Amino acid sequence: MGREGFWIHRALTEKGIINVPVDPASIQVDRRQKRAKTDRMDAERLVRQLIRYWAGEHGVWSVVRVPEEQAEDARHLHRDMEMLKHERTQHRLRIQSLLFTQGIDMTVNSRFADQLERLGRWDGQPICEQLKARLKREYERLRAVEAELRQLRRQQNEEIKRSESPALHKVRLLQQLCGIGMESSWLFVMEMFGWRRFNNRREVAGAIGLTPTPYQSGDSHREQGISHSGNRRVRAMSVEIAWCWLRRQPQSGLSQWFQQRFATAGARMRKIGIVAMARRLMIDLWRYLEKGIIPPGARLKAV
Repeated sequence: MGREGFWIHRALTEKGIINVPVDPASIQVDRRQKRAKTDRMDAERLVRQLIRYWAGEHGVWSVVRVPEEQAEDARHLHRDMEMLKHERTQHRLRIQSLLFTQGIDMTVNSRFADQLERLGRWDGQPICEQLKARLKREYERLRAVEAELRQLRRQQNEEIKRSESPALHKVRLLQQLCGIGMESSWLFVMEMFGWRRFNNRREVAGAIGLTPTPYQSGDSHREQGISHSGNRRVRAMSVEIAWCWLRRQPQSGLSQWFQQRFATAGARMRKIGIVAMARRLMIDLWRYLEKGIIPPGARLKAV
C-alpha cells in the first residue's frame, strides 16, 4: 500500500471498473545499466504485462490482497500504539541524554518530577534553569504519551470483552495458548489472520516474508536468506514470539525440534533456527485458527 492507500481501487471498483492492484516491486523492468524511461513507455509496458496476466500468466506480477474497509480500519489501534511506544522511548532517551551531559545517570520513572528539583550536576551545583525547564517539558510530553497508551490499552481490553466479531474471536483463541498475549495475538489477527484467506502453508510464509530465496547459477549454489517481502510487523513479532514459545512451551513439538537441531549450535545458527521456527509456528497458528488443530504438544492456559 502506497501513500494513496486503497481508496483508488475502491473508487474504480464502485464505478464498475475491473482493477488489478499489484505490488510495484514485482513489476518487471529492464536490468541494463542505462534504459530509456518515459511515462508512455511505462504505460505500454504495464499494458503488455496486463495482457499476459489476463491470458493466464499470473506469475507476471504479484497481485495485492485488498482488505475490506472494516479490516483496514481495525489496524489503526495497534499501529497507533506502536508509534506511541516509539515516541515514549524517544522521550525517555532524550531526558536521559540531557541529564548525562551534566554528569547525571538516572532512570526516568513516575517520581522524576520531584527528583528533578533535588538533582545536582557533576560538581554538586543545581541544574541550570533553561535545562530544567526543557526537561520538564520533555517529561510532560512523556506523560502525555503514556496516558494515551493506557487509554488505548483500556479500549483494547474492552473490545476483547464486549465484541463478538470473528476477528476478535480469533484474538481470544490465540490468547488461550501459553506464550501468546494480547499484543502478539491482536497484531497477528488484525494484520493477517483476521481478513486474509490462505490456501496452504506456503502462502502463510510468503505473506510474512519468511520464505527462502535460493540462488543457483551453473555450479554456484547458495542460500540468500529469507525474502523479507511480507508484512514486516508480523515477521518481527513472529520471531519474538518464537523465542517466547521456547520458554513457555518447552514440551511442544516445535520447541523439541529446535532443541534437537540448534540448541548446541553457535549463536549464528540459533538465529537462523529461530527464524525457521517462527515460520513453522505461524503455520501452526494458522491451522489452529482455521481448523482448530492445536500445535503438537502445546499447552493451553488454565481458565
